[in-house]
Amino acid sequence: MDVFTTTPVPDLAGAGSLFAELEAVGYDGAFSYETKHDPFLPLALAADRTTSLRLGTAIAIAFARTPMLLATLARDLQDLSRGRMTLGLGSQIRPHITKRYSMPWSRPADRMRELVLGIRAIWDAWDGIAPLDFRGEFYTHTLLPPAFDPGPHEHGRARIHVAGVGPRMVAVAGEVADGLITHPFATRRSLEEQVLPALGRKPEGFEVVVVCMVATGATGADLDEAIATVRGQLAFYGSTPAYAPVLELEGYGDLHPRLNALSKQGRWDDMAELVPDDLLEAIAVVGRRDEIATRVRERTAGIADAVSLECTRRPDPAHFADIVADLKGLA
Repeated sequence: MDVFTTTPVPDLAGAGSLFAELEAVGYDGAFSYETKHDPFLPLALAADRTTSLRLGTAIAIAFARTPMLLATLARDLQDLSRGRMTLGLGSQIRPHITKRYSMPWSRPADRMRELVLGIRAIWDAWDGIAPLDFRGEFYTHTLLPPAFDPGPHEHGRARIHVAGVGPRMVAVAGEVADGLITHPFATRRSLEEQVLPALGRKPEGFEVVVVCMVATGATGADLDEAIATVRGQLAFYGSTPAYAPVLELEGYGDLHPRLNALSKQGRWDDMAELVPDDLLEAIAVVGRRDEIATRVRERTAGIADAVSLECTRRPDPAHFADIVADLKGLA
C-alpha cells in the first residue's frame, strides 16, 4: 500500500524544497490542495526538485475551471514531472462555487462526470485518436486549431482522481476516473457501508486513496495538542450538511444541527468542545507515535490501495517520518 500525504504550501518559493523533503522522508506521493493558494503552481516547482515522488492535487476545485483548462494544466504538469502527475478533482459546495468563484452550480455528480469525460475527449484529440467534438449538457469543446494543439502526450496521460463523499459522486469516480479520494471525515464503518459500495465493481487499475487524519505526539503535551487540532477540524466538517450521514451512522445525528448553528454564529471554539472522544477516535487515528502505523493499517486494511496521512494542519515535512518508515516496514 502506497503512503501519500496532503500538505499545505505556506511558502510558494520554497515549494520545490518542501516536496523534495517529502520525497526524502519516504512518501510515495505528495499532494497540494486548494484553499488560500493555487494548487498547481507548487507542483510545477516540485516537479523540478523530485524524481520519483508522485505529485498531484487533493484536491483542485473542479467547477472553478473548465475541462480545457484542467486538461492543459494536467498535461503540462505531467510533462514537467515526466509522468508523475495525478489530477485530483473535487466539487466543493454550492456557496463556494457560486459566491466565491462566480461559476455555475447544478447537479454536481452529473457535472463532474461530464467534466472528466470532457478532459478525456480533449486528450483524445491531442493524441490523434478522434477530432475534438465534445458536446455535453454543461460543457462544449469543438474548436482546436493547430496553433492550440500540443500534440500527443510524451509521458502518457495524467491519472484523474475524483473526491467523493455521497454515493452518486463515488459512483461517478468509479465510472470515469482512475481513482477515488475519500474524505478524512469518515470512519471505517462509514467507508465500508456508505462509500465503497457505491463504487460497484472496481475497474482494473482503479486506486482507492483513503485519507486519514492523524493525532499523535512524542509527549503527552504533543498528543494533547494534536488531538485539539483534530477536534477543531472535526467540528468544522461536522457542521457541513454533506458530512452529516457519517454522524448519523455513528449515532451522533443530533450533533450536526448543533455544530451547524454554532458555525453560523462564528463560535468555532464552542463547536470543538461538542466533539466527544469516542467519535474523534472513530474518525481520526489517535495514539502514541509507535502505535500509529499499526492503527493506520487496521483502519485501511482491505479497503485502500493507498493511504494519505492528513498533514494540512502540521506542515513540517518530517512530522510523520517515523510513521512513514513504520508503515513501509509493515508492508
